[in-house]
Amino acid sequence: MHLKLTNGVPEKYTLGQLRRDNPQTSFPKVIPDEILAGYDIFPYTRSVVPEYDSLTHNVIEGNFEKIRDTWVLPYVVTQLPQIRAEENVRAKRNRALSNTDWQFRSDMTPSQELIDYCKSLRDIPLQEGFPFSVVWPPIVV
Repeated sequence: MHLKLTNGVPEKYTLGQLRRDNPQTSFPKVIPDEILAGYDIFPYTRSVVPEYDSLTHNVIEGNFEKIRDTWVLPYVVTQLPQIRAEENVRAKRNRALSNTDWQFRSDMTPSQELIDYCKSLRDIPLQEGFPFSVVWPPIVV
């Protein structure tokens, strides 16, 4: 993975683009970094994807950073719009509730622990910080 500095601004760039941009130049199959630097092209690495809650957040590429002579493309965690996060959290809650439905048939008697679990699930939208800070009840088996 490479970037090209154009007026000091880094942007993604491929070696295929280099070859297309310079059709009169014969490049070796593996182009040494020293030759690439002459064209303001440098290798970069990606940072580790940070942990995030995919129900309420998204991860995107940030802006290139130069750290001790190495270019890095970091990932940035961004918050989803509230309405989307609410939909995602409610969908997860609804799936958890639907997994318990069979235990509430007329020929069964659910345990108090299960009843409390389902109530906790239904009360999730009432939690302070919903939807971005949700405390999920422990799963009842």
